[in-house]
Amino acid sequence: MSILSIKQLNFAYHKEPVLEDINLEVEEGDFLAIIGPNGGGKSTLLKTILGIETPTSGTVEILGDAPKNRLSEIGYVPQNTNINTNFPIKVIEVVMMGHVGHKRPLFGYRPEEKACAMGVLAQVGMDAYADVRIGSLSGGQRQRVMIARALCAHPRILLLDEPTASIDVAGQKQIYDLLKMLNEHLTVIVVSHDISVILGYANKVAYINKRLTFHDVENRFRPEGGEDEHFCEVEMLQLLSQKERSR
Repeated sequence: MSILSIKQLNFAYHKEPVLEDINLEVEEGDFLAIIGPNGGGKSTLLKTILGIETPTSGTVEILGDAPKNRLSEIGYVPQNTNINTNFPIKVIEVVMMGHVGHKRPLFGYRPEEKACAMGVLAQVGMDAYADVRIGSLSGGQRQRVMIARALCAHPRILLLDEPTASIDVAGQKQIYDLLKMLNEHLTVIVVSHDISVILGYANKVAYINKRLTFHDVENRFRPEGGEDEHFCEVEMLQLLSQKERSR
């Protein structure tokens, strides 16, 4: 079934077009990579999916409803996980913030919420660090903790903005391997500059540069929509793949 539906979406800042005639369908269980140049509209598209920005025209629906009514279905992991390393907060406390909508301010978190936090930490391979200060972790470890925090809300869509920015190559692979595992029971949408997402993980790619060109990776990078002169990294990969097959 369609978990995210975007139809004829247009968005402008101060009458300057940022997104034009965006159409996109994401099915439950998809792993979608959103790529494109800086300033092409990737972040703005994320904001419309999250309900932060309202389209100038067109619609965004999550499970057939407006984003603001379905925020509990979305787990969001922002790009910047840098924090004040001197702030005395433990990993388990950060993860339990994913329960913020259910927190009892005077009495803390319920035992079942703590158990849930430990469960998702185990899922991302960080349960041994539950009582460690988050500021002492590496960038890749902090990103895993932020993913665990998003999972605490039991989302159906996991939305990540540049999840491997400022992480070394080994850490990048670990994050993408984790996302592939989570994709077995979650829809994953990743904004990324990392072409390896397309090569080994995503089954669909949306290239955004004001307009959207859709590529079905499972069907040899078949492009749909977009402008006639469209050429991006996906086509480059296709050409390289064809060259390899012809050898």
